[in-house]
Formats: sequence, C-alpha cells, structure tokens
Amino acid sequence: MQELDILILGAGWSSTFLIPLLQERHISFAATTRDGRKVAGASTIEWSFDPSEDSASNEKNQFSSLPLAKHILITFPLTGQGQSCTVVKGYDKVHGKKLGGVRFIQFGSTGIWQIPQKTSWVSRRSPYDTTNSRAIAEDELLKLGGCVLNLAGLWGGERDPKKWVDRVAKTKQDVKSKKSLHMVHGLDVARAVLAVTGDWDAAKGQRWMLTDGFVYDWWSLMAGWADAKNAQELDEGKVDRQPLEQAEWVFELMQEEKVWALPRSMEVLGRCYFGREFWDVFGLVPLKARI
Repeated sequence: MQELDILILGAGWSSTFLIPLLQERHISFAATTRDGRKVAGASTIEWSFDPSEDSASNEKNQFSSLPLAKHILITFPLTGQGQSCTVVKGYDKVHGKKLGGVRFIQFGSTGIWQIPQKTSWVSRRSPYDTTNSRAIAEDELLKLGGCVLNLAGLWGGERDPKKWVDRVAKTKQDVKSKKSLHMVHGLDVARAVLAVTGDWDAAKGQRWMLTDGFVYDWWSLMAGWADAKNAQELDEGKVDRQPLEQAEWVFELMQEEKVWALPRSMEVLGRCYFGREFWDVFGLVPLKARI
C-alpha cells in the first residue's frame, strides 16, 4: 500500500481550507467523513470513530479500512482517558508500524486555559485545566509523541464573526461582560498543519496555542460593526441608517465605565493569549490576521 503524506480523520469545516492547500502543493492525502461525502470537491472515505473498541488488541479493527499515511490529523474531539491510545495504538496495530512511526496531530481548543491565571498574558506554557476532558486526551496523545494544535475561535468561509453578535450579546448586560476574543482563520490553520508536518522535530510532543496574533476587544468589534446589518441599505445608497443595538450599548457602557477610547487595555480585557510563539518557531506569518 502506498504511504500517503496526510490522512485527515474527520474532514469538516477546517478541511475546506486544508484540502485545497494540499492539492495546490501536490501533497498526497486521504480524508474521512461519517457519510463519505465530498469535501472541497474531494472524495472521502466513509468512516467514524468508535472509542469503545479495543483496537490495540485486534489485528483487524476499525482502522483496517483506512490507508497508510505518514501523518494522521484528528480534527474531531478526543475526550478523557483512553481515546488517544485507541487511535494511536489501533492504527499502529493494523498497519504494522512501531509506536511513534506514524505522526499524530490533534486539533484541541484554547478553552483549556480558561481558568484563573496569575497574569493577563496566557501562553501555551501557562497552567491549564488538567481535569478538562479534552485536555486529558491531549495529554495522553502528547505522551505518545503526538502534537496538539489548540485552536482559538475559528473563522473564514461560512463562519463570519459579524453574525455572532446577536447570539452572544442579546442584552446590554451581555455586552458588558464581553472582554477579550482570540481568533484564527481556517487558511492559517491549514498552513499551520503543513508547517507541523514539515518540521516534526519541532512539533512532536508539543502543545501549541494557535491564534492570529491579535487580542480582540469585543467592544471594539461591536462598535466597528455598527453598520454590519445594513449591507442591503448600503448597496442601495441609503445614508440614513441606524447602528447595531450592541454598538449603542458599547458607547453607553464606555460613558458609564469611563472608557475614553477603544480598544480597552490588556489589563481590562483580562485573558490575553500570547499567540506569536507558533509562528515564530515555524517561521510563518498569518495570512488572515485581523477579522
């Protein structure tokens, strides 16, 4: 069986950016989905993960239908003890590779750092919630020599942050509680995956925090998107438009809390992710920074 460069387990939203990049760079790949649908125009293998299977003990297991690949990207959440071992050892068992011969990359979440911190700045080395079910699975994968990319808020394509405002800030009190926001574009996630595969010695056994390098102030975004709902009126050349309700609340709160201008300071925003280290280590610059 020919060895592929990358096997994507769970080709979802992120793969709409990763697959075209793989194709453009002529990198061999395969991908799975639950229903075998096409993603970004590419066919996928119908497959789903069964965490209850004792894959490591069976010569023929749930990974038998998957092709041999040098890198395995796991895009769906692994949780708790044992699931990372099931993937790594199960895949290794069926393909006859020594443990560590295949390079495993897991998408994680920056949510594991949402615990009280000593400073406003949080890095990949900062304390994290070790009881978090995703963090437990990530730690297990790291001990097996894998790499974890903890992704900040994802945007790009159908994911438009401007459309989230009504959902996350229904009231003035909701707006008041909003502080920092960290994001990364799907294209930069794809570029990060290929950077990891290209320099595995730097990546292996490491947990990386992946952001676009910005710390966003929710108030700044809401104020900046004051005209976001008026696209049709803008196209029609209408001048007399009303701002987003959340933008009005932001300016009321600025007066109440004596905020002279936006964005607010890092100290006020609270949790601020140090999002530069990944890009420094792998010698890249985000293409889609600043939402």
